[in-house]
Amino acid sequence: MKKYIDQSYDVVVIGAGHAGCEASLASARLGFKTLVLTTSMESVADMPCNPNIGGTGKGHIVREIDALGGEMALNIDKTFIQSRMLNTSKGPAVHSLRVQADKIKYHQEMKKTLERQENLDLFEQEVDKINIEDGKVKSVETVQGAIFPTKAVVVCTGTYLNGKILMGDYQKTSGPHGLSAATFLSDSLEELGFNLRRFKTGTPARVDIKTIDLSQTEVQKGDENVVAFSFMNEDKDFSDKKQENCYLTYTTNETKEIIMANLHKSPMYGGLVKGVGPRYCPSIEDKMVRFPDRNIHQVFIEPESLSTDEVYIQGVSSTLPQEVQREFYKTIRGMENARIMRPAYGIEYDCLDSTDLKRSLESKKVENLFFAGQINGSSGYEEAAGQGLIAGINASLKIKGEDPLILDRSDAYIGVLIDDLVTKGTNEPYRMMTSRCEYRLTMRQDNADFRLTEIGYKIGLVSDERFEKMLRKRENIEKEINRLKGVMISPNKKNNEMLESIGTSPLKTGYSLFDLIKRPELTYELVKVLDPDRPELPKFQQIQVQTEIKYQGYIKKQMADIDKFKKLENKKLPQNIDYFTIKGLKKESSEKLNDIRPDSIGQASRISGVSPADINVLLIRLKAGDLDG
Repeated sequence: MKKYIDQSYDVVVIGAGHAGCEASLASARLGFKTLVLTTSMESVADMPCNPNIGGTGKGHIVREIDALGGEMALNIDKTFIQSRMLNTSKGPAVHSLRVQADKIKYHQEMKKTLERQENLDLFEQEVDKINIEDGKVKSVETVQGAIFPTKAVVVCTGTYLNGKILMGDYQKTSGPHGLSAATFLSDSLEELGFNLRRFKTGTPARVDIKTIDLSQTEVQKGDENVVAFSFMNEDKDFSDKKQENCYLTYTTNETKEIIMANLHKSPMYGGLVKGVGPRYCPSIEDKMVRFPDRNIHQVFIEPESLSTDEVYIQGVSSTLPQEVQREFYKTIRGMENARIMRPAYGIEYDCLDSTDLKRSLESKKVENLFFAGQINGSSGYEEAAGQGLIAGINASLKIKGEDPLILDRSDAYIGVLIDDLVTKGTNEPYRMMTSRCEYRLTMRQDNADFRLTEIGYKIGLVSDERFEKMLRKRENIEKEINRLKGVMISPNKKNNEMLESIGTSPLKTGYSLFDLIKRPELTYELVKVLDPDRPELPKFQQIQVQTEIKYQGYIKKQMADIDKFKKLENKKLPQNIDYFTIKGLKKESSEKLNDIRPDSIGQASRISGVSPADINVLLIRLKAGDLDG
């Protein structure tokens, strides 16, 4: 096909999933002319798997995207149909917001946001080639013949890159939902020197809710008091928002028998699948094999949209043949007469070795070429969106000739996510969890704005209104904490009777309200009876005041740990060192260090295979000033 030169752009984003949306909006909002290329307009912010946003660990990322000036939280606040705060019986560090999305409306609203964004063009084209000149991005070409000269490219291909649908012995080159796969770009990436690997994910069947006997399930209602995802909506009243129910049911012994009898028909176990699947979101076949002593498994029935009767059968993804699916789905409690509208399937796709990237998400091989989302080996909408935002910001900063935005492991969950991918790599789809974060008590979802909004403001993504709102909120909380330190409660009869009435022991000496709230049985709300002059604070600010007080000692200890961490992060390593020339390093360590090229002693210490002894060698050589490359 004859190619032609089309319009030139500052930034071209390949893919319009959750990573592509955040990347393109970031660069366009920073004033750079941006083009988003997608194989289908229907794939814009699509949710081919779970129709939800947030969850354990993931909810933190959404809050961080919002604090930096991204779009995901704002979009889900407009389109959610159920909201629940998870892990409320545990400490605040692991509280995570998870909401059901109206997936059709979510797509529509995000597409509308892209269409109305200044400096942003959305175009349905499949990219088949990235051109470089002198080691730097020059242009992208499409299958349809267009060439777009550009200064930077962000690749956000999700599961579309050489996507292959798997269902029993049925295979089809396709993206999710039967949308077209991107079948040519892999060749171009390999020509540029990238080593591609195959990962796999899967999704369960969609079922007509009218054919499910919901009386046999347990109703899962949304929270009465809805918490917004976006900090801009903290004051918004959602009490009049009608929420849809989810439902909990279970597989049965019969489910297990059918699956185990037909296991050989699954491409996963028949040798047809080359891709590595997600550890933390296994198919129902994997569950039966990995947990042979368990006879039943949880199944969640979740609404997909207010405009359809299709429901998502969470926990029962499968690559078994369609006829086997029909058989075993009917053995799930309440689904004896269920009618499948879309069968479950697996999907294989190409992705990178993420250690080929810098922490800015720029390629080490090609200048001004960035990657974000599932092509980097991650899974999940939220992980993709977080990377997309950072890649879009850094593509823009690179064009401006400024230093990249690097969030470290003490700054944000997004920092942990990117550091894990580029420093440690991953051999399976990576999923964010709170347990991956060393400093999770100081990186809570409720304080993401305090941690990151100023960063977003300095970059130019956060408005004056948002920044000033964060400053007022922080001032209110600090003032209230200081006030509570100064309000003394004497051990008189009246006060002690009040204390006993709220379930705590009387005082023998004077106490500040600050110290009283530290008692495990007391809360900020309960001690109100002793505090007639208390100022009116919004509920979310009250909770933050309480958290800062109750966990003061732990937070102080964690801040000391962060100071030690920062010292190692601030010991920078030159990028042109030949680690094979450094005496005292193990051969494996030299190979890993030359491959990863860490930018600090801290990052070097997290590379698999690099020992504490190796780090000591580097510290000694760095102090001596002979690590100049």
